[in-house]
Amino acid sequence: MTASPKKYQVVGIGNAIVDVLTRADDSFLELMGITKGIMQLVERDRAEVLYGAMEGRVQAPGGSVANTLAGLGNLGLRTGFIGRVHADALGRFYAENMEKGGTDFVNPPVEGGELPTSRSMIFVSPDGERSMNTYLGISAELGPDDVSEEVTTQAEFVFLEGYLFDKPKGKDAFVRTARTCRQAGGMAGIAISDPFCVERHREDFLSLIANEMDYVIGNEAEIRSLFRDNSLEADLARVAAICPLVVCTRSGDGVSIIRDGLRVDVPVKKIVPVDATGAGDQFAAGFLYGLATGADMETAGRMGTVAASEVISHMGPRPEANLQALFRQAGLI
Repeated sequence: MTASPKKYQVVGIGNAIVDVLTRADDSFLELMGITKGIMQLVERDRAEVLYGAMEGRVQAPGGSVANTLAGLGNLGLRTGFIGRVHADALGRFYAENMEKGGTDFVNPPVEGGELPTSRSMIFVSPDGERSMNTYLGISAELGPDDVSEEVTTQAEFVFLEGYLFDKPKGKDAFVRTARTCRQAGGMAGIAISDPFCVERHREDFLSLIANEMDYVIGNEAEIRSLFRDNSLEADLARVAAICPLVVCTRSGDGVSIIRDGLRVDVPVKKIVPVDATGAGDQFAAGFLYGLATGADMETAGRMGTVAASEVISHMGPRPEANLQALFRQAGLI
């Protein structure tokens, strides 16, 4: 007799952030003191100034892992999201939009005198580069009490967002999520998210990957930040030595995947992005879809590149086309 399928194929845990996007040229960024091309954390006052300076704002539910779940929802997988929003207008907007996209938003918006819902003001330059200014708000308070074992034990895969690692409560939430999922037969993995986060918590990050993770996904800068060997090949080998599955995205140079010592390199077609927001998040969606549906590593990697190519062809961090149709066109399913 086969076991009944779990309620969720993928459950993510991460920052529940409303993305607020606008177009801006380099002179505007300079005027506002915004560093181009990186994510900066801002305080509440600065967040309000930047929000007020944005013309033609487009709002969308964001957050790295939440964007990945939106891609998985587009692909028809059963998904859930562990996140924290306030019961304000942005928080309700966020929760409702996740549900509309087919992802269970498992924690109800928090009432009372809590911090506001998190938001990221994203200024998209003419060259597609994005400059993110993130006010973490209530999301940064996510902790182990927000993690329900009823959810994590019902997940085939859990996917953690490295950005949350900055606070002790976030670390504890990660460990609880990973352990409860794995004890119930699931797999746990992490998106490294940001080299600066690794710089601040290197030992803890490496311990988490070595002891709690079945897979890790990162770009070249993120993978290199883990061991700082000054060589991507050396760093990849060292990460692969402590984690069974390592995926490294290398922008226009393709994707390198090492699973149980076997390496696959997947090439990509270089295209000029309209907006690079969400490229890594949607790569993860395509790759996790492959992983969850039993695809081989090359196919899963190619699914990731197709999903990433789709999202950088338009504004916003979530897919607009039917990803399954694109996978069929590419002969992947």
